[in-house]
Amino acid sequence: MKIAIDGMGGDNAPVAVIEGSIQALKAYDDIQLYITGPEEVLNLELAKYTYPKEKVIIVDAKEVISPNEHPVMALRKKKDSSIVKALNLVKEGICDAVVSGGSTGAFLAGCTLIVGRVKGIERPALAPIMPGRRGKFMIVDVGANVDCKPSFLVQFAKMGKIYYQKVFSVENPTIGLINIGEEEEKGNELTKAAFKLLKEESSINFKGNIEPREIPTGDTNILVSDGFVGNTALKMYEGSASSILGIIKDEVLKSSIISKIGVVLLKPVLKNIMKKFDYKEYGGAPFLGVDGICIKAHGSSDARAFKNSIKQTKIFYDNNVLKDIRNEFSSEN
Repeated sequence: MKIAIDGMGGDNAPVAVIEGSIQALKAYDDIQLYITGPEEVLNLELAKYTYPKEKVIIVDAKEVISPNEHPVMALRKKKDSSIVKALNLVKEGICDAVVSGGSTGAFLAGCTLIVGRVKGIERPALAPIMPGRRGKFMIVDVGANVDCKPSFLVQFAKMGKIYYQKVFSVENPTIGLINIGEEEEKGNELTKAAFKLLKEESSINFKGNIEPREIPTGDTNILVSDGFVGNTALKMYEGSASSILGIIKDEVLKSSIISKIGVVLLKPVLKNIMKKFDYKEYGGAPFLGVDGICIKAHGSSDARAFKNSIKQTKIFYDNNVLKDIRNEFSSEN
């Protein structure tokens, strides 16, 4: 499997990107990485490591697109940027997938404009895997489409179903619509219309509306929403998990000796909880609906997080998710 890596994408690039890439090469012997970015800079980082030289190919790219640039304008202006070069490797069939921790706007716009959409897909959607109390779940979409039509959400549900089926071997995953109440008549015009369409879609296992307080349970495998609601839910969820763990640490520091001894005994349990809610464990989010395997790594990814983004890419590829999405939507046209 050949993977294009945006070597300059992310807050900690290229250091974390290169280190994470080397970790991935050690973990998976069937991958080859095409890393885009300034050749001298990347070679300087790579010189710190021992790795099979035939497994890494540097694709020189002199420019970098920053998060504060207008996505589409930057893509058009900076043809020699690391993001554009990485996406073109997929478009040209040189690589099977692409991973970037760079500008979310530029990456998602580039995926759509350069790689293109799967035939029949109205809008691609960003779909991270999240940890829940009773299991992992997906939110589709978390920011690619802040304004949606009801039909978009039906497609989000169907793409999410395919991904969840293939990756987690769940035959008929449950699907819910994020809303302000469980009742069918709750919500705005979008959610009311989307509820009706989702309920009528016989190919999915639609549970109905899911209130935000139910999201962390993980009882529902796939949650669909417009990108504005999904992104808000995602960031609130990440922030809450971080805050709760922080509160626990603060209380431990203020506690008595006996309490601290108890905490020491519970350390393995607390460590597992922290690991479960650490985004670094889950890697990147797939951009479902584009006609290529495109994975968005967290902008603040360290080496472990980036390595797991490559792992996520390999899982997507090995399970033929893209092929199944293509087949599903080609049969509808």
